[in-house]
Amino acid sequence: MATIDHKDPVVVIIGSGAGGGTVAHQLTTQGVKCVVLEAGPHLTRDDYENDEWRAFTQMAWLDMRTTSGSWRVANDFPNLPAWIVKAVGGSTTHWSGATPRFMEHEFRTRSVYGEIDGANLLDWPITLDEMAPWYDKAEKAIGSSHRHGRPALPANNNYKVFANGAERVGYKYYATGPYGTNATPYDGRPASVQDGFNFQGDKSGAKWSTAVREIPRALETGNLDLRPECQAVKITHDDAGKVDGVEYLDAAGNLHKQAARVVCVAGNSIESPRLLLMSSSSLHPDGLANSSGQVGRNYMRHMTGSAYATFERPVRMYRGETMAGIIADEAKYDTSRGFAGGYYMETLSLGPAFLAAFVEPGEWGRSFTEKMDAYERTAGMWIVGEDMPQESNRITLNTEVKDQHGLPVPNVNFDDHPNDVAMRNHGYARADLLYEAVGALSVHHTPPYPSTHNLGTCRMSDRPEDGVVDRWGKAHDVPNLFVSDGSVMTTGAAANPTLTIVALATRQADHILSEMNAGNL
Repeated sequence: MATIDHKDPVVVIIGSGAGGGTVAHQLTTQGVKCVVLEAGPHLTRDDYENDEWRAFTQMAWLDMRTTSGSWRVANDFPNLPAWIVKAVGGSTTHWSGATPRFMEHEFRTRSVYGEIDGANLLDWPITLDEMAPWYDKAEKAIGSSHRHGRPALPANNNYKVFANGAERVGYKYYATGPYGTNATPYDGRPASVQDGFNFQGDKSGAKWSTAVREIPRALETGNLDLRPECQAVKITHDDAGKVDGVEYLDAAGNLHKQAARVVCVAGNSIESPRLLLMSSSSLHPDGLANSSGQVGRNYMRHMTGSAYATFERPVRMYRGETMAGIIADEAKYDTSRGFAGGYYMETLSLGPAFLAAFVEPGEWGRSFTEKMDAYERTAGMWIVGEDMPQESNRITLNTEVKDQHGLPVPNVNFDDHPNDVAMRNHGYARADLLYEAVGALSVHHTPPYPSTHNLGTCRMSDRPEDGVVDRWGKAHDVPNLFVSDGSVMTTGAAANPTLTIVALATRQADHILSEMNAGNL
């Protein structure tokens, strides 16, 4: 690992997850000196706990946050609006591994969906055709199954129930992937041991994450200075308006400033806008890069819900991969269903502790114990689809509540759009039909969990007044400031976002390198 002087203006990357870790890898392997500031510790495979609650405490971002709005998460988990990771590798160490691509119409929602009351839809400034080669690169880096000759994962019992139901209700597009977990050894990573605990941090290394692949390889170049347990608190700029450094607190609470030639913000869709808002100045009184007023707005977290079906005989859904298969039939654009956009159905298994916490928050008594008694006879799926961007769904600074550093915490405000509700109800109804087709005794609809897909808040736009960054993720207002995570998504699409974040970050790093070589950065 390199040791870079604080006065040396380098590329400073804030966050080491899907976006930040990818940018760091792409730049350092091309000879660019980078500093990565990661708020969490550097956990390795030997550190991971194969115990749900201990792993959650070890990995999750548990800093104080507040929540408002009518979404149920505000009542059930008021200080945990998002379930993401605070550690090197970010939430790629926790993700399920699903890697579907966005579809062509999902890059053009304003044009295709038209005007939807209350939705702040906008076409992306890029297209699927432009993204296709970057998706190829991302899939090869991740090792996505079912892609580029990579074999499929084997089916577990949860998937067999799911696939049988899919066949009986007439679905055509279902499979055990694509996923970023190896079915056979690939790229220095072993094959999956079918360990459901890879959701808590994969001890085997079969599942792709930037902590396993990108960060170690970036360190090997000698061009990366990785600084874990370093919380960025302010991005500074010079009199000309170019960013020139990042102030951060180390593990002991000491304040430092790293000089910067370029800054890439990749702290996730809650922390990235929070940092920009905390970086206000006389030149940027409403927050850095916020002349549009769009920083923090248009927060999306995907339309989600879960269905858990009980059967007469054991399923043992916990055996094998946590997520073991996908149905894509409902991801199409078909407004005859009563909503715009689409959704995926994906197998999901939670351990007994997490199922107890999340299956029906706050429930107790006979109805709760019946669900837990049926654990071995239960099959589960997650419904995930495109939610509508709304300006009022936003991240703001709560100046009345401070974190452990004395800084204002982010407040997450969210209300479901009627389109989201209609989509969720349709998904629940289809889940019922699927499970009933294979003999389910009952199906329970579980409300949305704390958000794992956090999107928007610094969205891409052609016009500066409509968003925060341009088609490369560069801030409209600041020539050497980039956003490199899911914050840049103009709309959320139905697909799990990690593949698209990696593809966008790979494309962005290539652009930064070109601009550096041309003397523009």
